[in-house]
Amino acid sequence: MLGSLFYTLHVLGAVLWVGGMAFALLALRPALAPLEPPQRMLVHEGALKRFFLIVWHAMPILLLTGYALLFGWYGGFRGAGWHVHAMHLTALIMAGIFLALFTGPWKEFRAARAAGDLPKAATAMDRIRQLVGMNLVLGLLTVAVAAWGRFGG
Repeated sequence: MLGSLFYTLHVLGAVLWVGGMAFALLALRPALAPLEPPQRMLVHEGALKRFFLIVWHAMPILLLTGYALLFGWYGGFRGAGWHVHAMHLTALIMAGIFLALFTGPWKEFRAARAAGDLPKAATAMDRIRQLVGMNLVLGLLTVAVAAWGRFGG
């Protein structure tokens, strides 16, 4: 029963994080293109602020439930399949990228927006887009690995 709860929380955390990145890059960003830069930056700031709050909750839940499943279900790394090892690696890389994004370009973006420096804010936003794009690719790869490996592939 507890394993099912951990697995459900794990999957929901992944859906929120990976789905949120896909929405931000594939739907929100293109939809904002017609807006003037100041309005576009304002919407980006509001949306990313909310999304990053979700990631700050989803990321630890993913990591903690992943370790709980790893040690409670598989008995540790030795008992885990290749897909679990791959998910572990990509999860740590994704968490590192998010932390770098949050403490670097996101901080720079917010400071530039507050100072009214739109070119600097745009540069920081482009770096955020690149890092979110990297994490989206890693997240989709992780989902594919999880689905493939789950059935012994």
